[in-house]
Amino acid sequence: MKPRAVLDCVVCLQGAAREAGPAGACFRLMKDGQITVCVSLDTLAEVSDVLTRPKSRQRFKTLTPDRVEAFLRELRAAAVLLDPIPHVFTYPRDPDDEPYVNLALAAGANYLVTWDKDLLDLMSEAAPEGQDFRQRSPNLVILTPPDFLRAMRQAAAAEEATGEGPAAARTP
Repeated sequence: MKPRAVLDCVVCLQGAAREAGPAGACFRLMKDGQITVCVSLDTLAEVSDVLTRPKSRQRFKTLTPDRVEAFLRELRAAAVLLDPIPHVFTYPRDPDDEPYVNLALAAGANYLVTWDKDLLDLMSEAAPEGQDFRQRSPNLVILTPPDFLRAMRQAAAAEEATGEGPAAARTP
């Protein structure tokens, strides 16, 4: 079964703006059918809002209206939409992160891909919330885009070595 992933808003922004970067490589995995990306109506709305903000377009000159439209169309076509998403996770430290964690949990995602330190800290045993989160959600790993790509390459290499599936040599 393909790994399931939730990509947070900043990863989507970077994926739309810089196809050659690590976030863009995450989206190539989705487009190539190597991972299943999960979205919700809330996360799609946030991504759409952020991609169309003047500040985003000023920072990323590649975010033309045509590029944003194409990116959102590809995301909607390739991703699995889940809705409604039960609110089972509360994160007082950063409530804006809750929709992504709740989506990942509802989707049974293997990965939540983010640059957000508050989310990444959920994997840390040193963070007060980390140990409890890891115990409650042992199957969800929160990684940066480069670490996610590394994990996908390692999984593809392991599949190839054991002969348990098609080699994912296309993995960036």
